[in-house]
Amino acid sequence: YPTSPGRKINFQYKFDIALVSVLPSHRLGIQNREAKMKKLWIIGLLMGALIAPAARAMSAESASTLAGAKKEGKLIIYSSTDSASVEPLLQDFKSLYPFLQVEYNDLNTTEIYNRFTAESASGAGTADLLWSSAMDLQLQLAHKGNALSYASPEISGLPKWAVWQNQAYGTTFEPVSIAYNKRLLPADAVPQSHADLIRLMKAKPDVFKDKIATFDPEKSGVGFLMMTQDAKVFPQFWDLAKELGAVGAKLYTSTGAMLEKVGSGEHTLAYNIIGSYVLLRQKKDPSLGLVLPKDYTLTFSRIAFISKTARNPNAAKLLLDYILSKRGQTVMSEKSLVYSIRSDVPGAVTAAGLTKELGKAVKPIEVNTDILAGLEQTKRLAFMKQWKEALKR
Repeated sequence: YPTSPGRKINFQYKFDIALVSVLPSHRLGIQNREAKMKKLWIIGLLMGALIAPAARAMSAESASTLAGAKKEGKLIIYSSTDSASVEPLLQDFKSLYPFLQVEYNDLNTTEIYNRFTAESASGAGTADLLWSSAMDLQLQLAHKGNALSYASPEISGLPKWAVWQNQAYGTTFEPVSIAYNKRLLPADAVPQSHADLIRLMKAKPDVFKDKIATFDPEKSGVGFLMMTQDAKVFPQFWDLAKELGAVGAKLYTSTGAMLEKVGSGEHTLAYNIIGSYVLLRQKKDPSLGLVLPKDYTLTFSRIAFISKTARNPNAAKLLLDYILSKRGQTVMSEKSLVYSIRSDVPGAVTAAGLTKELGKAVKPIEVNTDILAGLEQTKRLAFMKQWKEALKR
């Protein structure tokens, strides 16, 4: 029967076949084998008859999406994922679909939101697929009706909390970490928890004075998300904010900029940094250290959705399915060092690996409308006012 594009159909059948033998005992073994063969044959026929039409429908849909993507020939992406990090993923995707011209726009999370909103309001063309680490901003766009409903066939490989109404998809499982310069920070000054960081800033102000970097929550969407989530799970968050102000913490809009400053020695430590980018940078700069806080480690997920007004919706479906697939997730984990969200991808740079390492300390930010609360205007203004006052110390 007809199904929506990419819909995954699950069948469950129960067959109860009673086989009663009235033969002499010496023929019972032969009869049992014959009965089992007959049972398997009957089940095979029934399953084939029932599943074949659905399989044909699914194949037809996949073929339709592929044919549509070939006609479109192009794909426009707005993403906050660093170009260097995403390159292996895009190269593998292009090897599967060489007929697609991929336009990849590497933007700040706030830029993605503002640009898409402005283009949509003006009726001008915009991205086909948006992929951003600012989970709240992404979900807000989807919640306002900007996302295409699409049941990806890869849904079954994702945690239930990672999919919102078949519109917004969590694609990664990335730790919010602390990065530091191994050459500059003494071993006894490397914080292992959020409480440690507060204590160390108080105890060693000379070590940390003007030497800490963190996100600017006013200009960075992902930075705002991290800090509002910190405030929810960490009762001492505002004490931490005050100590950041006391040591003169510097604010940035991207992880890349902060890692450059830490690597060069201009800063000693970066707080609330994207762990995946630290792993990737460590390949070139072994002086960078990574801390996954032992009290709690937030994990965020880069949310992807297809624009409801996409000019190349079929091409966007191909990319979304690929990003969510085991193949795409394996490329991200092994080559981009971005933590896979799928449970069937092995290795340390995965949701399973991170959970094994940290246990209950892992605190995933789920893909649901709860994260929109901090974006409500009065709450956002109150948060930013308190943040600015804390930094004035």
